[in-house]
Amino acid sequence: MTTNAPVVIVDPYAPARGFPAAFREAGHPVVRVQSTPEPPAVYRGSLDLSEYADNLVYGGDFDAFAQTVRELGPVAVITGSEIGVEFADALSEALGLPSNGTELSHARRDKYAMIEKIKECGVAGARQLLVTSESELRTWHESVGGTIVLKPLRSAAGDGVSFCDSPDESAAAYKVLADRPTVFSEPAAGVVAQEYLVGTEYIVNTVSCAGRHYATDVWQTERISVNGVTDLLVETYLLPAEDQVVQELVAYGFRVLDALGVRHGPGHLEIKRTPHGPRLVEMGARISGGELPYQAQRAIGEGQLECTVDAYVRPASFAARTGRNYHVKHAIGWAGLASPHAGRLVGYRDLQGIRELPSVRDVRIMVQPGQQIKETVDDLTYPVTVMLEHDVHDVLLRDLNTIRYLDGPSMYEVEPGSRPTFHAPGA
Repeated sequence: MTTNAPVVIVDPYAPARGFPAAFREAGHPVVRVQSTPEPPAVYRGSLDLSEYADNLVYGGDFDAFAQTVRELGPVAVITGSEIGVEFADALSEALGLPSNGTELSHARRDKYAMIEKIKECGVAGARQLLVTSESELRTWHESVGGTIVLKPLRSAAGDGVSFCDSPDESAAAYKVLADRPTVFSEPAAGVVAQEYLVGTEYIVNTVSCAGRHYATDVWQTERISVNGVTDLLVETYLLPAEDQVVQELVAYGFRVLDALGVRHGPGHLEIKRTPHGPRLVEMGARISGGELPYQAQRAIGEGQLECTVDAYVRPASFAARTGRNYHVKHAIGWAGLASPHAGRLVGYRDLQGIRELPSVRDVRIMVQPGQQIKETVDDLTYPVTVMLEHDVHDVLLRDLNTIRYLDGPSMYEVEPGSRPTFHAPGA
């Protein structure tokens, strides 16, 4: 392996911010590639290019662009976000570098193709329908019964996920989603309907090298029903690798990775543990979103960032990890407040009570008094997020429960006329 050969990262947006420093520390400068003329609206803002040796923007001629990158002599091409998955697959394959290849790229982005592919490979998955008409959707919902979930085929961050208790609700949600752009500013690519999976949802983060997989961190999530969302994420906390549930989830997750052709790089799997066993909600062939990679660093000492560097430029170090578990040094978790209000925010009534909890380390205010607050319906509409850390796991769990007690309609002082909205779960 050539020393100082660059690593190319395609679309390295928010969660991938630690990659440049991590690869530089291993002796490899990082070149940024932007696969679209403009960043998606969700990522727009001040773009700091100081971390990168160069910044290349794709202009539409793939062969010419691949040649430009080839002349840099890169040692690896990886994706830095969900939107860059397919372009990174194509570029790494074209350059003959470690690659997941393009054959299954579509299944690693398209949520319907993803589930169909794993079922084709013998991995248990949800019943689902690729929706092509309202009447077809109504008939399918009637046959499945109960609650179903509609979501865009190619989005993320909870964007557009709709829980529907009746065919009428399904039809209404489909009308909204069918022609709506995704959170990544991409055109609508279609809608998938899936059976509602009952059970606790977990996050399994992984890194792969030449087909060998390593679980870097596994998280349990807690969810509530509010604002028309049946499973709104409001908490995550890290689980010890020795937990029997973790072992079950990791074994299932590795089968998913194999089925979807993930042989190199990070993976982010969302898995429900149902009465019938683990079932994939969806996976991303990229680093985990949010702060999870950085929380894992704090709690374990390393996470997806370090393991990804090893997988691409220190394969012997990666090989030494496989076959052993990560070790949690102290408890760590995250919480998001869920606003039931929409309107002008006057203030928060008890943030100080949250700040004073023993395990709370950071409170981030996304919506300041005087700004417009929205009902929280996805990962992009939390008004406040909280990071927690403690030597004792049970203290952290107690504080998470206390945050949930303090949050609610009375937390928010809003201008008159704003009303809270509740949703009774249908499953």
